[in-house]
Amino acid sequence: MSARWIDRVAVVLVRARNPNNIGAVARAMHDFGFRQLRVVNEYAVPFQSARSAVDASEVLAEAAAFGSVADAVADCTLVVGTTAVGERALQHPLQALPDGAEIIRKELEAEGGRVALLFGSEKTGLSNDELSHCHWLLTIPMEQHEEVRHPSMNLGQAVAVCLYELVRSAEGTTVPASRAHVTAAMAGEVERLTALLTEVLEETGYTKRHPANCEEGQIRRLVLRMGVAANDVPVWMGILRQVLWRVRRGGES
Repeated sequence: MSARWIDRVAVVLVRARNPNNIGAVARAMHDFGFRQLRVVNEYAVPFQSARSAVDASEVLAEAAAFGSVADAVADCTLVVGTTAVGERALQHPLQALPDGAEIIRKELEAEGGRVALLFGSEKTGLSNDELSHCHWLLTIPMEQHEEVRHPSMNLGQAVAVCLYELVRSAEGTTVPASRAHVTAAMAGEVERLTALLTEVLEETGYTKRHPANCEEGQIRRLVLRMGVAANDVPVWMGILRQVLWRVRRGGES
């Protein structure tokens, strides 16, 4: 994987609090050439303690802290969440790591492609609200053992395995002609479109008549499934603003 691709991959740690784990992630990133580390946490991020990890200082020096997942992934065109699956009911397409890595590489080859890889907290993984920002989910196939109900890797291991799979045999990847000229909308644009659609649904009374369909995460997932291209976002925003204007004028022309 070329340097220009690697610089468009962000590893996003959500609610990671153990400095040893953050340090292990930073070292794995350093070992495979990745530099974009982002941490989402409502508490102060323990970067200083994590810097003791061997070969992690350079990555940690450039790491950024964010207050929300939406802010951390705003400039990305593809957001992928990681999960051990377990018994949770998934509301996203699920890809095993080898297949998921291929999709990610194709996104990075497309014009303007930027990818965020989300990893949840050490104890609980990603919440449903955090997962609602993802286009699809990634899981690492693991050996099943009778004595282990839900096998999972620690945070540093999971990041290392995912990054290795991304760089493995990347040179042979080619992007389909139909995808090469399409620039996907960044997550920040998708979030603004989601907010405007929610406003339209509220103004038209849809949220009162169908509250079960209007949870914030559901609407966000609906917009993500549309696969909106960057140049289509202004068009959809214009359409929705026109609908709002007409509704607020009581349907007058």
